[in-house]
Amino acid sequence: MKMDKDTSKTNLIIVDDHQMFIDGIKTMLRYEKSIQIVGEALNGEEALKLIETNPKNIDIVIADISMPVMGGIELTKRIKSDYPHIKVLVLSMYKDEEIVREIAMAEAEGYILKNIGKDELFSALKKIMQDDDAVFYSSEVAKIIKGIDFTKDPKEKNKILLTKREKEILALVCKELTTKEIAEKLFIGTLGVETHRKNIKNKIQSKNLIGTIKWVLKNMPELLND
Repeated sequence: MKMDKDTSKTNLIIVDDHQMFIDGIKTMLRYEKSIQIVGEALNGEEALKLIETNPKNIDIVIADISMPVMGGIELTKRIKSDYPHIKVLVLSMYKDEEIVREIAMAEAEGYILKNIGKDELFSALKKIMQDDDAVFYSSEVAKIIKGIDFTKDPKEKNKILLTKREKEILALVCKELTTKEIAEKLFIGTLGVETHRKNIKNKIQSKNLIGTIKWVLKNMPELLND
């Protein structure tokens, strides 16, 4: 498939081992003017080869979990490691805790079930492209994530020190407040909030919101109780 860059659109590729599913997603999104499908692949290995040809052209990868050669979990890990600017939206029929945990650990920006309709798919794509921290996990998946115990190596615990202000901002970030909303709530400037958010990201080594929430659940779960 030709991969021409159109900066006015969100460029995505679809990865699934069933061509019928790929065709169905293409049909659902064909009238969305803000979205351009620039590639498709039948497994994770094919997807990586496609991305390698022009990584700057890809904004989002929609991927299935269960695929031959390379599945969605390994694909997500490889994308987050080698192409961190690319967002990953997982579409799967699986909603068991272990699979959800693996995807959360891989830090995919979204996880929705294959029984969704066009509106939820478009909402997911739109939200995760809003900013670097945006994520979209379907309500069923979000409930599972909240119940997962992300056990952390005790040797690593308490090594990272956050200031009182950073903790305040981190708690609000986990509630998905925007920079502007955080600034208004704490009565500080947006530039100050941005600086704190960058410092927090650097300290906890988080790539996106789901990575941040994962770190908080492991290290400072009390921040989520307010």
